Amino acid sequence: MVNIARVLLTGIAVLVIALTNVLIVVYLERKVTGHMQWRLSMMRVGKHGVLQPIADALKLMLKEDIIPRKTDRFLFVLAPFLIFVPAYLLFTIIPISPGIFAKNLELGLFFFFAILTVMPISYILAGWSSNSKYSLIGGLRSAAQQVSYEIPLLLATIGVVMISGSLNLITIVHEQQGTILGFLPKWFIFYQPFGFILFFIGILADLNRSPFDLPEAESEIVAGPFTEYSSMKYGLFMLAEYAALFVMSSMIVIMYFGGWNGPFLPPVVWFFIKTYMVVLFGIWIKATVPRLRIDQLMNLGWKTLLPASLLNIMVTGLLILRAGPK
Repeated sequence: MVNIARVLLTGIAVLVIALTNVLIVVYLERKVTGHMQWRLSMMRVGKHGVLQPIADALKLMLKEDIIPRKTDRFLFVLAPFLIFVPAYLLFTIIPISPGIFAKNLELGLFFFFAILTVMPISYILAGWSSNSKYSLIGGLRSAAQQVSYEIPLLLATIGVVMISGSLNLITIVHEQQGTILGFLPKWFIFYQPFGFILFFIGILADLNRSPFDLPEAESEIVAGPFTEYSSMKYGLFMLAEYAALFVMSSMIVIMYFGGWNGPFLPPVVWFFIKTYMVVLFGIWIKATVPRLRIDQLMNLGWKTLLPASLLNIMVTGLLILRAGPK
């Protein structure tokens, strides 16, 4: 009973952290994008619209849940949960500080990619079950995009694994303690700048974020696989997207920016400062970079990022061999 209670409390704590950060990310995206595009964005609910994400969540909960006729009802209802659960599970392996994490897995990075590969299935199910051409096109686009970019995304992390010698996320952070040349922090961004660029581009594409937001291109296919969804079913898709954005930003911090390592401030504070800096950088790109065409997107993934990630692995291996054992 004690173990069950501990698991339940841990699960609730992870859910609270996930939902809280989703609200913050939603608010930041709308306000930062608004100011970058010379508009105020939301201002009415709370000071400077700070309570607007909560109002939006309540609105989604209270809206009528409509299921169109001739849909596959079981798959239509299953798809939103099938995307939210993997996004929630990703939070369980994120180490916020040396003693704050839900689960410390020796194969944490492997678990991360294993869960990530489940998410395209929900988009396919949502598009297929909706009985809508717009939804089907969006679902197929999303699946093709995520499958294509998860390969270079995975390969980009191998350089970090080669340097740290571990798939454990906490070990990867510990390997980034100390300094280089006496003044630079020993972050893997300085060892793997090329791998970081590949990983960041892969994350934007895997999350369907601008400039890779082809699956829900409003000018072409309304909202992609989410077109026929309403109420909290639609809300679960959005919740999973912003939760995944925060998790992916956390993974960038863990693998390339030293995780919670930093002077003076507590480790938890450093972790969230770094993570939200990455989130803000992603928002900046969304507000400024135009959308690619579908052929440009696929060519970038298969013809540029994939060979570049393989080249990064080869160069990293040669440098490690030249440097010799630690």
